[in-house]
Amino acid sequence: MLRSQVSRSLLLCSMAWLMACVLMPARLQAWQSAPLTIQTSSLPTAAAGISYTAPLQATGGLSPYTWELAAGDHLPPGLRLRRHAGQLVGVPTKSGEYRFTLTLSDVNAPPATIQREFKLVVVAGLTVEWSQPPHVSAKSIAGSLIVANHTDQAASLTVIVVAVNEIGRATALGYQHFTIQPQAEQEIPFGAEPGPGSYLVRVDAVAHFPGGKATLRASKQTPDGGLVVSQI
Repeated sequence: MLRSQVSRSLLLCSMAWLMACVLMPARLQAWQSAPLTIQTSSLPTAAAGISYTAPLQATGGLSPYTWELAAGDHLPPGLRLRRHAGQLVGVPTKSGEYRFTLTLSDVNAPPATIQREFKLVVVAGLTVEWSQPPHVSAKSIAGSLIVANHTDQAASLTVIVVAVNEIGRATALGYQHFTIQPQAEQEIPFGAEPGPGSYLVRVDAVAHFPGGKATLRASKQTPDGGLVVSQI
């Protein structure tokens, strides 16, 4: 009787082992049935000087995943790749258009691997342009400028416009302090009588973002001595 029970137990164990061997390839095939895919097709625009985070999405294969920067490629200055979290993070420091390739791998044996090229545009967070270039009218120097906030955050903005003569004396032509909204621009007129002399006009704009997380600066200037106010 005991021998019969042992034989039956051995038979059952053998059958269980056989079923496991039969089902294991099917399970492995099920894990591998969904191909590894990079779902992220594009990256949001970044602003120089502003903290940036972009998640990278993937499906299929066998997680966890690992992201790598392709050999010889470079991320925009100030950004880094979180290999296991799948994120681009940091504070970009220079505007421009950057192209790079990312490689995604899973933990299959051997690992599945796929690549995708990305383009990331980094814009200047704050810009100043002339809408009406500085000019001399009678005894005055006047004009207008457009200051633009290209970020997704509101900022406290200060704009100062001065005329500087040949000996370095500065005369204020305009001053503005206000809140500029995200992705917004503001036209600012300026003008004053600085007295006779040859002048350049300089604009300095400073944007402070909430919580002291960032401060952006932008400036613009005319050529030295390009604006002449006569004594008449």
